[in-house]
Amino acid sequence: MNESHIFLEKNWQTALQTAITDPQELFQLLDLDEKLLPAAYAAAKHFPLKVPRSLITRIQKRNINDPILRQILPLGSETKEQEGYSKDPLQEKKFNVIPGLLHKYHGRLLLTLAGICGINCRYCFRRDFPYAENNPGTTGWNKALEYIANNPSITEVILSGGDPLIVNDHLLVELGQKLSKITHLKRLRIHSRMPIILPERITPEFIHWCSTSRFKMILVNHCNHSQELNENVAHAMQSLVKAGVTVLNQTVLLKGVNDNAQTLIELSENLFAANILPYYLHMLDKVQGAAHFDVKQEVAQDLHWQITQQLPGFLVPKLVCEYPGAPAKLSVEHLTLFTG
Repeated sequence: MNESHIFLEKNWQTALQTAITDPQELFQLLDLDEKLLPAAYAAAKHFPLKVPRSLITRIQKRNINDPILRQILPLGSETKEQEGYSKDPLQEKKFNVIPGLLHKYHGRLLLTLAGICGINCRYCFRRDFPYAENNPGTTGWNKALEYIANNPSITEVILSGGDPLIVNDHLLVELGQKLSKITHLKRLRIHSRMPIILPERITPEFIHWCSTSRFKMILVNHCNHSQELNENVAHAMQSLVKAGVTVLNQTVLLKGVNDNAQTLIELSENLFAANILPYYLHMLDKVQGAAHFDVKQEVAQDLHWQITQQLPGFLVPKLVCEYPGAPAKLSVEHLTLFTG
């Protein structure tokens, strides 16, 4: 399906406001079998549907197995309780030391700037995260900044969420200015899906902030399939690279989306063509409702070996997983060493 002017918005905030949230509208736009609609409504009651209209133009009509559609379509399988899956698979509540702040790893911590995203990915490991309890307010943010200032071992702050780029440029600049006064901080990292789904979010103001910040700026995109990439994404990434931003990507390995060596090879090649360096290939976090996306470890390792044989090393993302209590993300090869 070619991009249509009907769906494109010049303003990223308007695009968010007009995102599709009704499963029936999604089914009508993509001419999907409405027999699946009752199950979609049932799943969306717990975790709502949300997808920007411009992303719909990258989805093939009448194809229930389209790799983008599979990531955003609520399914009946989400409503079934699965053993081994939980609402907090990474036990993040243990590390939520201050509202809005997660400190899991040495030398870096995470600030959850927002409780919402520009798109609701059905495999999201924070789909049940208590964002309402993590709205720190002005006083809370001051406590978070004080916590960082009092911990000189912290050299990097990661902006996350939800999606941190839901926050407007003015607030990002204001937070950046406050963080820049903490002299032991060296890097500011942003983890976001917004530049992929709404590349218009990379505004001139955002680029200017990145280029003038004293921090080494890093953007980690989240793209799972090369079909998500287009000229608008590539242009946004080129602007960021020119501004001195290190641009990376993390992919989640998802059954029925990208659990194929050729698909992963094409993704790495197309990411690099768009000025994005492959960084992580994540195993699925076992969040309740996402079991149908899980790829077995031995299958994942075989896929990673296949792409390693066919790509130059700099285009091979690290195959990793997160394990509660681990000191860092673990390569799958190291998982058994940590868990015993």
